[in-house]
Amino acid sequence: MSKRFTEVEFGSHKVEVLEGGYYDRFRMNPDLDEVARDKAAGNIDFFRRIPKQQVASRVGPTWAPNFYYRSGSVQLLFLAPLDRLRATLPAPLEPLRAFPGYGLVALTFFSYSVCDNDPYDEVSVAIVVRRPGARGSHALELMDAMRRRSFTAHVLALPVNTEIARVRGVHGYQLPKWRADINVNIGASVSARIEGHKGLPDLVLKAPLPTLKNVTPQSRMNTATMIHQVDGLWHQSVVQSNTLSFAQRLFPRDVQLDRNGGPLSQLLDGLGASRILRLDVIKDAQIVLNLPVPLTAQP
Repeated sequence: MSKRFTEVEFGSHKVEVLEGGYYDRFRMNPDLDEVARDKAAGNIDFFRRIPKQQVASRVGPTWAPNFYYRSGSVQLLFLAPLDRLRATLPAPLEPLRAFPGYGLVALTFFSYSVCDNDPYDEVSVAIVVRRPGARGSHALELMDAMRRRSFTAHVLALPVNTEIARVRGVHGYQLPKWRADINVNIGASVSARIEGHKGLPDLVLKAPLPTLKNVTPQSRMNTATMIHQVDGLWHQSVVQSNTLSFAQRLFPRDVQLDRNGGPLSQLLDGLGASRILRLDVIKDAQIVLNLPVPLTAQP
């Protein structure tokens, strides 16, 4: 059955979205009782304690934060030479040192199956950076970030496969988003791919599915903070994740990542991201994406 689309206004933009989908019906302000009746959304009690508010944004009044009721992801955490990372990061951001001479680059494939702006897939390439205002030992900061499962990063690329996700990311957040064909599958095994120019493959990932661990809701919370510029000023966008089913492996040897010369392949190569430090597979998670807010002290 083919999907039907309808045109909606997003700020000054007109965008096609799924007819009868969450964005078409709720415009980012969902009736959670109605969402709860959607079996695909699962248990949504986590979101009931996070009230939405209509706030000013770059594209006019909007409801925030953004809810992702069902999501999965596959992340490869690479070691990369610090001199390459410093040369890529805009001043005054500083890469967080993991080992002498090396920092961290995260390649993440996301799949959002139920969310406020309809299902889509996304790929992120980001450098793990020091927290704004952090001083002193990199090692202690890294240990604290691991203990709290709270990392800060600067996103270099964030392609998506729907127009509403692209427009919201570019004009609402000023993030480096563009349209690309993306597929993420976490089943009996793990596979993900993104196409580059002219339909040719860019990155293709394959890996066995590690043994998953299911945990009690809200017992394994994670926080990712994106540091980026909005209209020339430094902002942070906080992402909260309620992880429900996950797996993690250090120095995995059976991960195959084919780089075929597309934009993300070239980006990873330019960063010197080669050695995989960790594989993270999240089969099921609930996510809250907050709008960018100015940093209280500009870096």
